[in-house]
Amino acid sequence: MGMVYPFDIRSHQEIMRKWFGLALIGFLLVTLWTMIDSRHQVSPAQTYSQQMMLSHIHDTPVASQMVAQAPSVEVMGDRVTYATVDGTPVTGYLARPADATEPLPGLIVIHEWWGLNDNIEAMTRRLAGEGYVALAVDLFNAQVAQNPDQARAQVQAATANSELLNENLRQAYQYLETEQQAPRIASIGWCFGGSWSLNTALLLPDQLDATVIYYGGQLVTEPEQLSPLQMPILGIFGSLDDNPSPETVQQFESALNSLGKSAEIYIYEGADHAFANPSGTRYDAEAAEDAWQRTIAFLEQHLKA
Repeated sequence: MGMVYPFDIRSHQEIMRKWFGLALIGFLLVTLWTMIDSRHQVSPAQTYSQQMMLSHIHDTPVASQMVAQAPSVEVMGDRVTYATVDGTPVTGYLARPADATEPLPGLIVIHEWWGLNDNIEAMTRRLAGEGYVALAVDLFNAQVAQNPDQARAQVQAATANSELLNENLRQAYQYLETEQQAPRIASIGWCFGGSWSLNTALLLPDQLDATVIYYGGQLVTEPEQLSPLQMPILGIFGSLDDNPSPETVQQFESALNSLGKSAEIYIYEGADHAFANPSGTRYDAEAAEDAWQRTIAFLEQHLKA
């Protein structure tokens, strides 16, 4: 009589092959799902651009007589190449008082999510009229949006590689410091530019002499990240804005105060995102004018004193 087994070896081998096959199919399905899911994961650049999109629903950069508001003194402005980033020359808009003969304090002017358009050039001339050499940088490779969809695409493309934006702004500072011999330099920006005005301060924490943030979509609220900042900060926001919300602005202010930083933060009641843009549909003339006066006084104190 042959040896008796408690089970059929061939049946056992068949079961093992089936289990192995099922396991292999499961592994392949999980791998495929991971690949599909990774393609649909939202990047930080996509998230930020979508948040900006929601803040600009029904907003367009429409023409306005306020855009043509003349500087307080005659200024001259022209296109200049101020940087070379990733092998590509970058052209911005430089303005200064026409009768200036001595070096002036410098301003890095950072555009909204629409890009370096006519409104930003006009604002740059208006700032220059207050006694500054003002450089409007271009972070969108000469692209200017006419509607929110185009603007969202610009923001997403630009912020996908933030190091290129950092290098752009770093060279803007160097241009004002060396080419224009500006004794002191501040950054100022609106909307997307407000976020990047703060980013410029974080990039140059002990070099920049002041920074102005108009309703930047992204605010850093962690004290450890804000700790290196050495310059005074002016923040201008609206109570109806949700990007950033008043709660986020208050967290930003609390973090700065806890670190003993010099910060002036204003939230304008009834004002929405982009309320200071005279070429947009959110323009609030009263709030914008008050914010302008605060901005000029702040820059006068910290760049000219």
